[in-house]
Amino acid sequence: MDQPQAVIEKAQRLAQLLQRVEQGAALAEVCVEIGIEVTPAHLVVLQAKYEAGGRRWEALIDGRHGHAQKVSSDMKEWLYERKRQDKTLTGPHLVAAIQQQFGIDLSLGHVNYLLRSVELSRQTGRPPKSAATEATERGERSEQVVDNAGIFFPGGG
Repeated sequence: MDQPQAVIEKAQRLAQLLQRVEQGAALAEVCVEIGIEVTPAHLVVLQAKYEAGGRRWEALIDGRHGHAQKVSSDMKEWLYERKRQDKTLTGPHLVAAIQQQFGIDLSLGHVNYLLRSVELSRQTGRPPKSAATEATERGERSEQVVDNAGIFFPGGG
């Protein structure tokens, strides 16, 4: 079996708990003695798994062991350095660059999470307005020359 030792020990303790509860011991007392917390609702689920698995502790092994780590430390350093060199790079550009450089598909959310963790993410919200946009909003005429504006706006140039 290629399970971590902690997972095996937990399954064995759960089997011991189920056997003691079957013999009439109180669930709360057995939980305290064994050092594991099981609710009455979860006890029913464990009993069903135990019975379906032939009353063996192996049936109680929790099948979740996390997920494989895609991003190695050298990939992170490459990503951080790339972002430091060009602050205008966006998440989609970095996702494509990682795919091209390392051949690994990362989600946009994960790349943004990595950048936020080292404070390299872009500023949130809308970008600041340009001077021309602010002048137009104030009703001032900007320095831009608009050819043929007189066609639509008489006297406009």
